[in-house]
Amino acid sequence: MDFDKEAAVWDADPRRVKLAHDVAGAIIREIGPAKDMDVLDFGCGTGLVTLRLQPLVRSITAVDNSRGMLAVLQDKVTKQGLADVHPKLVDFSRGGRVKGGFHLLVSSMTMHHVEDAAGLCRFWFDQLLPGGWLGFADLDTEDGSFHGDNTGVFHLGFARPAVQSLLNGAGFGEVRITTATAVRRTAEEGSQEYTVFLAVGRKPGKLP
Repeated sequence: MDFDKEAAVWDADPRRVKLAHDVAGAIIREIGPAKDMDVLDFGCGTGLVTLRLQPLVRSITAVDNSRGMLAVLQDKVTKQGLADVHPKLVDFSRGGRVKGGFHLLVSSMTMHHVEDAAGLCRFWFDQLLPGGWLGFADLDTEDGSFHGDNTGVFHLGFARPAVQSLLNGAGFGEVRITTATAVRRTAEEGSQEYTVFLAVGRKPGKLP
């Protein structure tokens, strides 16, 4: 999938909007973002999760490796006058990094596009302050039919025990995994439902 080309029409798909809305709702329910939190949204896309969380926190740094997606988000930020949302181009696969020190890191439907899932979890761990929270959503294991075109897809979802191991291996504690939502798609072969989990973990320590 070419995210730069898809960016202009991304929000026109009601399934994508609902998915982001449900994931943000699960993050709010399971973690409880607060006004003293600085947040990193990794793989922010057009900011559907970002902007749902924005009123609840102090600031959000929204990173993605797609210039097209970030352009759409920047347009929203400009039009809405959101001084506390900071879009930033970061390509993790090419060594791109951000300055850490976040109270909360969120990510939605991004990990399956990253080849080094274990490395990504370690990167997420390093971005957080001691006591900081991670909340990331992705597909449960699927048969490869979710995307249709699996170009740029490195994982056909994840088994929840494997997610637990990834987070524990990166150093996270207090790990819990719940179902955030489900997505139904219809193709020539029929209709199929794909579940999406929310994994929560905490970096040991105490938030300042």
